[in-house]
Amino acid sequence: MAEKLQFDLVSPEERVFSGAVDMVVVPGGDGDFGVLPDHAPLMSTIRSGAIAVHDGGEVTKTFIHGGFAEVTPAGLTILAEEAMKLADVDRDQVAQDLKNAREDVADAEDEHERRLAEERVGKFEALTAALADG
Repeated sequence: MAEKLQFDLVSPEERVFSGAVDMVVVPGGDGDFGVLPDHAPLMSTIRSGAIAVHDGGEVTKTFIHGGFAEVTPAGLTILAEEAMKLADVDRDQVAQDLKNAREDVADAEDEHERRLAEERVGKFEALTAALADG
């Protein structure tokens, strides 16, 4: 049996995934990176986007927003502020959420409100892109 990578994906609400996989592609703060068994240790922020978990010829994608990834000799751990399986996402709701966030930017009464609304726009734009990629 080929060597596997121990992968854990954790959000504040739950442990989303824990198990041995072939590879994980992570949307890092400085660009996407793939993690295989025996990867060199590293720590990275993550940007909003989809992680791709490769195992046994199948690829499962999960959208993550905020957080960081850590690779150690024990495996890969991603602590995400938010995580959702792309297969469970309602595309129409995401489109509406993006529209609402853009309206919130236009209606913001101060810089703080505008910055928060712009962050939501970025999140929903990244989620829309992840859904388009499939």
